[in-house]
Amino acid sequence: MAKSFDIEKSLESLVDKLSGWLNSLIVNLPNIILAVLVFILFIFTAKWIGKFVNRLLIRKVKQDSIREITIKVLKAIIILTGFFVALGLLNLNKLLTSILAGAGVIGLAVGLALQGPLNNSFSGVILSFLPELQIGDWVETNGYAGTVVEINLRSIKVRQSDNNFVVIPNSKIVNDAFKNYSRTERSRIFVNCGVHYSSDLEMVKKLTTDTIAELFPQNGEEEVEFLYNEFADSSINFTVRFWTDARKNFDILAAQSRAIIAIKKAFDNNDINIPFPIRTIDFSNNLSLNQSKETDKD
Repeated sequence: MAKSFDIEKSLESLVDKLSGWLNSLIVNLPNIILAVLVFILFIFTAKWIGKFVNRLLIRKVKQDSIREITIKVLKAIIILTGFFVALGLLNLNKLLTSILAGAGVIGLAVGLALQGPLNNSFSGVILSFLPELQIGDWVETNGYAGTVVEINLRSIKVRQSDNNFVVIPNSKIVNDAFKNYSRTERSRIFVNCGVHYSSDLEMVKKLTTDTIAELFPQNGEEEVEFLYNEFADSSINFTVRFWTDARKNFDILAAQSRAIIAIKKAFDNNDINIPFPIRTIDFSNNLSLNQSKETDKD
């Protein structure tokens, strides 16, 4: 009898609890419906605002990564706002406090577990807004060189001169140095050469300077610079420096090639010799010859 009484009491308590929940659900049903509708409205609002902002940014922002990050952050803020408004309509203040506390703990755990990916993501945000690195720039970094074709939240994609792609994590770009050829319109070109020791050095200097200045016009305070720098084994070496338009490595190589051709033609027309190393081999061996004569006398 006692066991039967306990079961009946438990069932009555369960029914009362379920009835209370049902009554609470019925009473709060309008608020629940309103909260769901408000949350859905915020979701659609976030999508619409995202599309609108994207159309505005396409006209003013070149970087796809900047548009992507801006739109994602904006949509996340709007949706989170809608979520908290919906909870407020349900009068779940205690639940809201618990959710915020739990989110902090979960966020800390996720941050510790995903240090590498999060580091790349934050680095991607930095690179997206960094004016020194843009899509289409020619850069050298981490032992690679090429054109930047994509910047996202994880990495940048670089197309090398052999048309192969290299994907470099964002954190490596932020933490290491990189050289950007495209940030300046003009670059200084260096060409090294040498002339024979019998050459008229003043004539060589004037001829080289005039040849380069005619081929590559200098702007403003720019000038062609000519400097002798070495007494080498078979030549007196010099370096000529000049400015030209160059926004990638190929432009620099092309300018060096044109300069070398022009200098060689000018030297040939004026009988100026560009020497190359020559080795003389002496086949005579006086010691062996002397030994041979002494043997004959004996």
